[in-house]
Amino acid sequence: MFVSDCRREFYDLIVTQRVLLLVASDVDALCACKILQALFQCDHVQYTLVPVAGWQELETAFLEHKDQFKYFVLINCGANVDLLEILQPEEDTLFFVCDSHRPINVVNVYNDTQIKLLVKQDDDLDVPAYDDIFRDEEDEEEDSEGDSDGSEPSEKRRRFEEEVIERTMKRRQRREWEARRREILFDYEQYEYHGTSSAMVMFDLAWIMSKDLNDMLWWAIVGLTDQWVQDKITQMKYVTDIGILQRHVSRHNHRNEDEENSLSIDCTRIAFEYDLRLALYQHWSLYESLCNTSYTSASLKLWSVQGQKRLQEFLADMGLPLKQVKQKFHSMDMSLKENLREMIEESANKFGMKDLRVQTFSIHFGFKNKFSASDIVYATTSLMENIEKEGPETTNFIKALDSLSRGNLDKLHQGLDLAKKQLRAIQQTVASCICTNLVISQGPFLYCSLMEGTPDVKLFSKPVSLCLLSKYLLKSFVCSTKNKRCKLLPLVMAAPMDVEQGTVIMVGIPPETESSDKKNFFGRAFEKAAESTNSRTLHNHFEMSIIELKTEDRSKFLDALISLLS
Repeated sequence: MFVSDCRREFYDLIVTQRVLLLVASDVDALCACKILQALFQCDHVQYTLVPVAGWQELETAFLEHKDQFKYFVLINCGANVDLLEILQPEEDTLFFVCDSHRPINVVNVYNDTQIKLLVKQDDDLDVPAYDDIFRDEEDEEEDSEGDSDGSEPSEKRRRFEEEVIERTMKRRQRREWEARRREILFDYEQYEYHGTSSAMVMFDLAWIMSKDLNDMLWWAIVGLTDQWVQDKITQMKYVTDIGILQRHVSRHNHRNEDEENSLSIDCTRIAFEYDLRLALYQHWSLYESLCNTSYTSASLKLWSVQGQKRLQEFLADMGLPLKQVKQKFHSMDMSLKENLREMIEESANKFGMKDLRVQTFSIHFGFKNKFSASDIVYATTSLMENIEKEGPETTNFIKALDSLSRGNLDKLHQGLDLAKKQLRAIQQTVASCICTNLVISQGPFLYCSLMEGTPDVKLFSKPVSLCLLSKYLLKSFVCSTKNKRCKLLPLVMAAPMDVEQGTVIMVGIPPETESSDKKNFFGRAFEKAAESTNSRTLHNHFEMSIIELKTEDRSKFLDALISLLS
């Protein structure tokens, strides 16, 4: 059931209870969790936080805690499956689900007692009508015994014939209704996509309760930027949500414009700005950032000798000396940095990079520390998917969560270093895949498989890193291929998951087109292909378009996928 008043129907109910927070492993979920934790701290709410990376961990966490808790809050997990069927909870258990995954399961939508969905009211959900999906079980067994009132045999026969006709009509109507129901559900569940960021939904709650702080606003901004960096939402949706957050930023940070009442330089300040679409450039060298940002790398085709020449021409056109470009950004000459954005934009237009400018926000912690929202997203993602083992499974999650607090700048800087390594690894892998023609057309989709022994292959056994790599690879492939048909195809990418168990992780990415609505049909297609071939697959990720598969079942699974999508 959709919650219309978050404060009354959600927060006021749990504020006096013990709550279990089940939080997915993505940056938007972490930001929503930080906002909710801050609210809980204000009101002394007792809670336990359990990170969950997939459905199996969610079920395990629920089974372990179901006797101690009656109130469960699920962040970025649980909306797109039938929760009650999966978890089999007691009747007095309540689930509050704040999840950006769409489409929302219809059983969750129409369950009035145990499932409460925290969703932004403006989101276009297109949920089918109740009567089209659910039907009250009718007692179809009519009393077929003969009447005992001694009626004429002919009248009995006539009545019996009428009953037979009526039953046949009812059966036909039921079959038609079921066929229509299957069609409606197929249309509704066919594509996977994302709604408003969970961090923004939680910030709205804080704002309604007049408990919103600058920190909470920053987490909402990072949650939205995560959706944009991971390419989960359309440019239109991003710009609309940026506009909403910009009003809150003006409200919270207006004192910076007033010289008489301005804040101390040590305070946190958030500012809206048009920034360059270059990854981590303020914490790296401009040269490294240009080489390792997917947009510039794909546009200039940097994997080729010709592309490297174009990069040199691009830098020469801006009039930037190589010595300046290759040193750390904060060490560059001030005279160059002052007009850098205008210089880069002007030259980028000549080189066909018209979208190098992007609307975003930055935060200042005191005088020295300035970060853009995308810096935080890259750093937090890298901390969460760090492949170096440092203790129990939850260590990475806790580190990533901590890096979002401004008191933990050392963890944030560690995350930025890991993010640079990750971006380098992605670009090197993209270059080698294109130069060695690893991307092949399978008919209805492009396919690329990373072999065991490829450099950095361990990093790509992690879902977010593999998705980023797949999106960057598809962008670059579209720029490099001359085949017009291939430019419109989606991509399926596989990487080794666990060599000992003989499994691969596979992800499906929608086509890279201008009008792309970011809807992904691979989730349902993977399910059907696995079903029809009895492939041993594990659909454990909250993103339906990511699956794990036994290596020896891969060829029959792909054959089924090709015939399904042809």
